[in-house]
Amino acid sequence: MKLGHAIRLCRQHKKLTQADLAARCSLSESYLSLLETGKRDPAYSTLESISRGLQVPISMLVFLAADAAELSALGADVKEKMSTALFSLLQASTDGSQSALV
Repeated sequence: MKLGHAIRLCRQHKKLTQADLAARCSLSESYLSLLETGKRDPAYSTLESISRGLQVPISMLVFLAADAAELSALGADVKEKMSTALFSLLQASTDGSQSALV
């Protein structure tokens, strides 16, 4: 599982700098960098804070972080549906439409 990759992907999609996201989450920029590069694993409370800062559900970060082997039990149709739904959630949160996140 690559949580750091998922965090970076969402942060970049939302056009946030590490400094922006770190400030939103009350984290240091250097710690966020360590998370994104996979040199540290976040505590659940930190992941909650990052999720709120990115305005995406934690489940979305976990799905995006999953390795192919972790998703191998899912059928291709399920993966496609989940990917489409996650993209819609990410886009909605970028557009400011919070109703898609509940």
